[in-house]
Amino acid sequence: MTHDLAIEAEGLVKSYGKVQVLQGVDIGVRKGSVFALLGPNGSGKTTTVRILSTLTSLDGGLAKVAGFDVTREARKVRQRISLTGQQAAIDKNQTGEENLFMMARLCGLSRTQAHERATYLLERFDLTEAGGRRLGTYSGGMARRLDLAASLVGAPSIVFLDEPTTGLDPRSRQALWGVIADLAAKGLTVFLTTQYLEEADRLADRVALLDGGRVVAEGTPDELKQRVAGQRLDIELADRQAFEDVLALLGSRVVEKDPNLLTVGVPTDGSAGEVRALLDEVDLDRSRVAKFNVHSATLDDVFLALTGRTAPSAEAERVKETVGE
Repeated sequence: MTHDLAIEAEGLVKSYGKVQVLQGVDIGVRKGSVFALLGPNGSGKTTTVRILSTLTSLDGGLAKVAGFDVTREARKVRQRISLTGQQAAIDKNQTGEENLFMMARLCGLSRTQAHERATYLLERFDLTEAGGRRLGTYSGGMARRLDLAASLVGAPSIVFLDEPTTGLDPRSRQALWGVIADLAAKGLTVFLTTQYLEEADRLADRVALLDGGRVVAEGTPDELKQRVAGQRLDIELADRQAFEDVLALLGSRVVEKDPNLLTVGVPTDGSAGEVRALLDEVDLDRSRVAKFNVHSATLDDVFLALTGRTAPSAEAERVKETVGE
């Protein structure tokens, strides 16, 4: 294992029956960094997390987490990681403090140590005032923060977060992003799976895009955006006919389109000359284009360019899949 990597996987292969979910996945995560694994439903994100956290066996390949083989040294791996899944692993009938105390006792801490750890984590996650309330009274964001706090009771060095903000309102999502960024700043390694491209852009040092059981791109968010284009020109067309005409004219250069809003997006270097040339190309007589806007490429553009489909809606609930997700 490379010395500065907290997680290293080579050629991960996994099938469920005749369905091949992972087809040779390679991943490297540096210590103390935030790594985001992006992908559409069914791409294999959760399967990858389950293999790396020793919950699912692999059919082929090698993986080491915290320096230990996930197959031969699974117990040592589990002692050094925590996993926060898509469903909260805390008891709604207990208070926040009781949940953390129980987890601490299960980790082998004495009663005094468990109380101290629970108190510390409630304070760290801004839950001290709510610590004496039953979890059933918590908001979704508060419950998610408590779930993450519970995963840190054993002081792991690596944290796996499997779509941690799915279903949260925007304010709760922003608050949890702050918590995750704080964890990384204190030296923890965070492995994050998400469908929210803004989340990966905001938090991750490196991003890997998984599609069809393979990593199709990896790099920093900015590096991935540069693979698509430095800038994007979004054009709003005057009517349906203009929209169809411009789509036909630009062909494969279109990286984004919305038939309802009559908009198309095309890569550009952002210079005045190229933008002017593109507008002249699609609207020489000044009758087709109603509005236009130039902005930096986003991870949504990367997602579309490399998978051939748009990313899931940021407010849509996650679609449950039988296998592969």
